[in-house]
Amino acid sequence: MQLTMRSETTRDPAVPAFAGWVVGAIAGVVGVVHLVCGVGGGYWFDEAYMVAIGRHHLAWGSADQPPLVPAVAGVLDWLGPGSFVLLRIPAVLATAGAVVVAALIARELGGDRRAQVLTAGAQATALWANLVGHWLTPYTLEPVQWLTVIWLLMRWVRVRRDRLLLAIGVVAGIAAETKFQVLLLCAVLLVAAGVFGPRELSRRPLLWVGVGVGALIFAPTLLWQAFNGWPQLRMGAVVASEAEALYGGRLGVTLSLLTVGGIAATVLSLYGVWRLLRDPVLRAYRFVGVSAIVLFVFFVVTVGRPYYLDGIYGPLCAAGAVGLQQRRTAGGRWSWVAWPAYALSAAAAVGIVVVSTSAADAGAAQTISQRASTSYRELPERDRRETIIMGESYIVAAYIDVYSPAGTPPAYSSNRAYGYFPAPPESARSVLYVGSEIDELRGHFDRCRTVIGDDSSQKVWWCTGRHESWARLWPRLRHLGVS
Repeated sequence: MQLTMRSETTRDPAVPAFAGWVVGAIAGVVGVVHLVCGVGGGYWFDEAYMVAIGRHHLAWGSADQPPLVPAVAGVLDWLGPGSFVLLRIPAVLATAGAVVVAALIARELGGDRRAQVLTAGAQATALWANLVGHWLTPYTLEPVQWLTVIWLLMRWVRVRRDRLLLAIGVVAGIAAETKFQVLLLCAVLLVAAGVFGPRELSRRPLLWVGVGVGALIFAPTLLWQAFNGWPQLRMGAVVASEAEALYGGRLGVTLSLLTVGGIAATVLSLYGVWRLLRDPVLRAYRFVGVSAIVLFVFFVVTVGRPYYLDGIYGPLCAAGAVGLQQRRTAGGRWSWVAWPAYALSAAAAVGIVVVSTSAADAGAAQTISQRASTSYRELPERDRRETIIMGESYIVAAYIDVYSPAGTPPAYSSNRAYGYFPAPPESARSVLYVGSEIDELRGHFDRCRTVIGDDSSQKVWWCTGRHESWARLWPRLRHLGVS
């Protein structure tokens, strides 16, 4: 390993050697912990959603999701049906990989071994990453993609190798097929670089070639959105409308955006923003700090999800760690701030991981699917041929799809992506409806009687005597907000 590090330093003397062994050990611990956590439990509700889309409805897009994660989930579900370990390997690799890329960003800024380790530790103890780091969802894969885009861009700033700009286009295109927010990240970074430098970025031909490559990768999903009325554009209002109940409104989102990275990441990130804006040594990377502030303000104003900035804490932490390095070399003291923050952050991360192992409890989901499949099997055969199963929300429908035994037909729902899947066939004259209320079907059927109607939140109704064709009814039922 020492020979490798000497060779690397010889090839690129402008940056310190990469602390590969230590950073790799931290990433390895993160990977092992999340792999172990991913063995048991059940599907996280968004994870079940990905599997259901990949299993039954895979296309170039859906109302609220690009196709990459559902495609990966569908392939892994086909290779190992019911295997949580196989399903969650991409998520575990992405979570551990983010630790490595964050450390590489610190190295790119001139961070020595200790600065790289501090950055890797902050990324490893991030609260949101430890909550979802072993579930296959778009927001689990997104942070490492953002970090890679930023790392490649910061590396270009230093070495001016334009092929890196082409690589950014490829990574951004793949990231856009995971979550749409990377498009906003790239736009803000480009504008900030144009204002604060390096202004020559926009004059590099390979940058625009990279933009074209990324656009080609993303084009099928863009066309799907266009052909289906741009449902993703309406998701912003849906997310904002749900923020009060989920996060306590704009104030809750603001506080969450500041703290969801974890204690160490919050401390380092705030210090890192200040260093990026004020430190002459980091002047060339000021646009990254400005971009972080712009994105923070944007997501507060639009009331986004608290985890929307999870992919940008890494470079901010790296800048903060390099700032501490400069204080240390100048004889300043910093350990009184850093080590207590890391101790608290690590303890909080462990607690979050423990909580996450029980968050995906399969009990309630299996009860929902059991009620649906049992009610369906108990119908007379003639009625079963004319009956579909419908969930009140995409969550209910996804649970029915992933937990129901063989012989249960795929579920329908008017909610989120399910509402944009093909409408039920006209031969389906009846509906077994699973949910808390039957309101959306009232008035559209002659009769809706309760099949299972106990005190639980998920009841089952059987609605018969449909009044009009599904072709006319389904577009009116379709909605993006969770019921």
